Parts: sequence; C-alpha cells; structure tokens
Amino acid sequence: MSEERRAARRQVLQVAAKLLEEGGSEAVSTRAVAAAAGITAPALYRMFEDKDGLLGELAAYGFEMYLAEKREALAQTPDDPVADLYLGWDLHVDFGLRHPAFYVLMYGTVRPGRRPPAADEAHALLVRLLGRAAEAGRLRIPVAQATRVIHAATTGATLALIGEEPSQQDLSTSARLRDTVIASVTTDPPASSGSDLASRALTLDAALETALTSGHPDTGIGVPLRATETALLREWLQQLAG
Repeated sequence: MSEERRAARRQVLQVAAKLLEEGGSEAVSTRAVAAAAGITAPALYRMFEDKDGLLGELAAYGFEMYLAEKREALAQTPDDPVADLYLGWDLHVDFGLRHPAFYVLMYGTVRPGRRPPAADEAHALLVRLLGRAAEAGRLRIPVAQATRVIHAATTGATLALIGEEPSQQDLSTSARLRDTVIASVTTDPPASSGSDLASRALTLDAALETALTSGHPDTGIGVPLRATETALLREWLQQLAG
C-alpha cells in the first residue's frame, strides 16, 4: 500500500472514530462515514470492503490508542512488577470509561480467530507483566492461568461499569475487585532464606520461558536441555506450583 493510500485510510479511520465516540457503533454506517470523510461510498468499500471490515479496523485503531497510553504510563513507573499489575488494571478500566464505544467494540464483540494484531499485543503486554512478577518470585499460579484470570476480571469489571449510568458508576467496585484478584494470583516478596516451593518453581519456569524466547527458537540458547527435556521440566515445575 502506498503512503498516499495509507494516509487516506488513516484519515477515514479518524473520521469514523469520531462518529463512534459521539454516537456508538450505530452511527458508523458506511454512508455516514463516507459523507463525513468527503469520499464516495464505492471509495470507502474499496478501502474496507464492508461495514464489518470498517468496524474491525476501528477496533484495531482502538487497541493502538490503548497500547500507546498504557506503554507510556508503565514506562514512567518504578521497576515493581506487582505495582505495575495494579496500575495496568486501573489504566485498562480508565480507558474503557473514557472511550466506552471503542471499548465495547474492542472487547464486547470479540469472536474467536478475529482479534486484530494490536489485541494480541495488548494480551502479550499483560503476559510480560506477569512473567516479570513470576521471575521476581511474586506469582502463586502459572503465568498463563494468571493472564486468563486478570483478563477476564478487568474486562468484566469495565463492561459492567460501562453498562451503568455515569452518575451511578462506582470505581470502588473496580478497586475492590482489583485488589482481590491480584492478591489471588500474587504473593509477598520471598524472604532470602525462604522455602516457598510454589513461588520458586514459578520463578524458574518464568526464567526458562525468558531464556527460550530471547534466543532463536531452534537453538534454545541459555537452556542446555533438549526440547522434550525442557517441556517435561516445565510440566514438573507447574505441577509443583500447584
């Protein structure tokens, strides 16, 4: 795609985003977007094929906005992975309440196999935060399980708040759920002479994951084990973690 066509597509998405923010997904008809963007309906169809294509691109646009805000905020915090989990939760809910129509499009209309790449990046960001917590000995369950728990809880809390009248929204509900959920998947910093077997197993599992993903996938740099041995070791570690 040429730079000119890419810029034109971006401009149309910005126009559609404004309509979405002002009137929800019902306001984002192909006719309304084409008129607001000053282009013909056939030109819009050539860009996005149909309304579903346009809404899919808008969801990706929303994830890009969300990721940019979240990365910027997390980059300014101290190096504390558990504190980042609390902050990440609050940033997630805040984005949803400031951009409810975008959020519902991003998280309320998800279908298997239809997530935009930016949605996968948002998921990967949470996985990285939890991986850092595991490496620090602060996670009490495996990263994959903790990811599912926190993702389900944050999206559920945000969608529930969006469904309420603004005057009735109570952020303390989100804060209580946040504290309960994060406490259920994290643990206090391990003592230097402690013997918390579960957290130690998760720490080693997270270290293995980092070593495996930091090198070439075929070489297993940093892990002097065959792939089958590494898989078996990780299975044992996750069993020890409970």
